[in-house]
Amino acid sequence: MRRNETRPIGEVIKECLDELKINQTLKEKRLVSQWGHLLGKAIAVRTKQVYIKDRTLFVHMTSSVARNELLMMRQTILEKMNETAGEKLIDSVVIR
Repeated sequence: MRRNETRPIGEVIKECLDELKINQTLKEKRLVSQWGHLLGKAIAVRTKQVYIKDRTLFVHMTSSVARNELLMMRQTILEKMNETAGEKLIDSVVIR
């Protein structure tokens, strides 16, 4: 049986990503990859690991001074990351 309905490839891909529940993961990975750009080179160099799990952003630092600075900026980081994502992807920030 042949379908006469043609759809743009972008629409089909988006539908597949939503169906497979991959779309949220892709948004999170894209946001994490922009960490260095959003907070600057000085913070990026001192960052060991950044990831999102259960709507929480986890940041592991190599410098205690940079960690303390980020602890004071948690709310700003949260707002900046969600603004960059264009939606609320993150509910909280944990800095270690």
